[in-house]
Amino acid sequence: MFINRRIVAWGAGIFLVVMVVGCKSKFEKLRASNNIAQKYQEAIKYYNNKKFSKAVILFDELMVKYRGQAEAEDLYYYTAYTNYRLRDFTSARYHFKQFTDTYPNSARTEECRFMGAYCYYLESPKSELDQEYTYRAIEALQLFINLYPSSERAEEASELIQQLRDKLEAKAFANARLYLDMGLQDDYRAAVIAFDNVLRDFPDTKYAEEMEFLSIKAQYLYAEQSSPRRQEERFGEVVDLYEGFVSAHPESKFRKDAEQLKQGAEKGAEQAKKRMAQYAAASTAQNTEETETTVQN
Repeated sequence: MFINRRIVAWGAGIFLVVMVVGCKSKFEKLRASNNIAQKYQEAIKYYNNKKFSKAVILFDELMVKYRGQAEAEDLYYYTAYTNYRLRDFTSARYHFKQFTDTYPNSARTEECRFMGAYCYYLESPKSELDQEYTYRAIEALQLFINLYPSSERAEEASELIQQLRDKLEAKAFANARLYLDMGLQDDYRAAVIAFDNVLRDFPDTKYAEEMEFLSIKAQYLYAEQSSPRRQEERFGEVVDLYEGFVSAHPESKFRKDAEQLKQGAEKGAEQAKKRMAQYAAASTAQNTEETETTVQN
């Protein structure tokens, strides 16, 4: 009984090996064939059966054979989509562009231009990484909208652009907050400037309320670490930021904390003013004493 089971297992293994070798041989024979019409039909079958890794090999080989012929348009199209299905978005984007450049008047040109831009969108990384492809995606999608403003895909392109801008917005906010978290005097001033830049670049940002509050906090910390002769002015800027904040966000969840910073700034400005007055009085007294000493001598 044990021997029979082993024989059956060996037989099944040999059958599987034969099938694999047979399938591989069929594909390799197809690749080596000079019958490009058959190769073309088989490539389409592989594509339709979602065997994209084999289809792309045949399509690449066939593009050379059919260059300049009527079938070439379909090959460009299938090659681009095969790379897309394989998630090779860089190659897919290249082939979609090749299609639009080669066949600008094709009925598929609009679709391929959109897909090329969409590949850039798919290559856009997480917000904490370099955003070069995000900017490229926005540019490509905006170009599509400009070229095809009445297209059904124009609305989708606009939505994709907004998603990409949201990503850039999140990165800009994170970079600005990093200055605040670093905790040095120059970094606090840099944080105020960075928050202001983000608010200017993204006027409708969902982070506006929080960033305006953090600007107050950063300016307060900057003033607190400043020299006494600069503190009155810089604490005064805290109060100015607070006034703008409560005007724009009267019901803000950050209002209580902002109020405490404002009160601290007012107190700090008053102390700085008194300290500078004491310095001035002491300096005047010292100068008077030195003058009197000089006269007596």
